[in-house]
Amino acid sequence: METEQRATADRLLAHDTFDQKCALRPIIDQTTSRWATLIVSALVSGPHRFARLHARIGGISQKMLSQNLKALGRAGLVSREVASTTPPQVTYSLTELGVSLAGPLTDLLGWFGRHGEELLAAQEHYDNRRA
Repeated sequence: METEQRATADRLLAHDTFDQKCALRPIIDQTTSRWATLIVSALVSGPHRFARLHARIGGISQKMLSQNLKALGRAGLVSREVASTTPPQVTYSLTELGVSLAGPLTDLLGWFGRHGEELLAAQEHYDNRRA
């Protein structure tokens, strides 16, 4: 019985994100970064080619877009399809797992949109008090 309880406890604690040794922490860092959040949100509307994603996400460099797409692909959130054309056409889309993440991420972005004025006012108030 004790062995079974220990196995259950180990399984439940295997992904304790508050633990500094949690294996999910690097994935969490990558998928909740500013750029990854915007990439996933952009792909909600459907597949995009690289140039379209780059144009859609203001301020991201091609290198940063490429790095984030690779990280999201490695995490199983984004798929990369290469069409055998000349030149090859690469299309990015959300996987089923990525779609399941897109809802909470777009909800988060929506929250920022709804509370943007409050957040900016709070920052200004804080900065004015410190000055």
